[in-house]
Amino acid sequence: MTNLIEIEGVSHAYQTASGPLPVLDGLTLSVPEGRFCAVVGPSGCGKSTLTRLIAGLMFPDRGEVRLNGEVVRSPRKSVGMAFQNPVLLEWRTILNNVILPLEIVAPRMPRSQREDRARELLALVGLEGFEDKRPSELSGGMRQRASLCRSLVHKPDILILDEPFGALDAFTREDLWQLMHRLRAEEPFTALLITHDLRESVYLADQVVVLSGRPARTQFVLDLDLPGPRPIEMLYTTQSVEWLAQLRAQIEIAQGRSDTGGHAR
Repeated sequence: MTNLIEIEGVSHAYQTASGPLPVLDGLTLSVPEGRFCAVVGPSGCGKSTLTRLIAGLMFPDRGEVRLNGEVVRSPRKSVGMAFQNPVLLEWRTILNNVILPLEIVAPRMPRSQREDRARELLALVGLEGFEDKRPSELSGGMRQRASLCRSLVHKPDILILDEPFGALDAFTREDLWQLMHRLRAEEPFTALLITHDLRESVYLADQVVVLSGRPARTQFVLDLDLPGPRPIEMLYTTQSVEWLAQLRAQIEIAQGRSDTGGHAR
């Protein structure tokens, strides 16, 4: 299976008034094409920095980030991104918010084609009939659905999700988790999810990567051999409870309570 995302020996530090602040230290990680990878770890360990490096919004001090075998040296059109804050523009309708990436990456595409593509996605996530609404007229969960549509509208190869469900209530969060499985079936993509929710990682991901404390390195990888889409009830199985226990233990290790790591299937 081809690795679509390859991060090899990546180190990065931010320059501060008191000197360099290392956040990544020789980080190595690969995500095969079509897989869903969740990244967890202590707060401040560099997870969001990792997403910016993959998207080409910044570049490592050492090491390489490769997408489909090519070193990332600039922002990539093949990457879609969704964040905890949907960041929808209030002066644009939901439809016009969703088509925004197409205006940037496909400016010659006819307006009618852009709208057709956006309407297709909005219908897929249950927002048919809300195309002409403004963001403030939608609930938080509905705004996040629109944000996911915007991130997928240009059919990216890679979808980066930086805690997109973290600010939602538990019921809405689980509803969107199930939506993600439906989107993967209808709109195939390779995903990298940043999350603090271990249940979310186990429910959504094919592999969960635990990063160490800052400066981060790959501490532990848990492969989840499960078909998708998954019923929400799978979170309450004995196997899922065991996986969650492994991840919690590794997070404690990452927080400095031990100095070992590893790989599990």
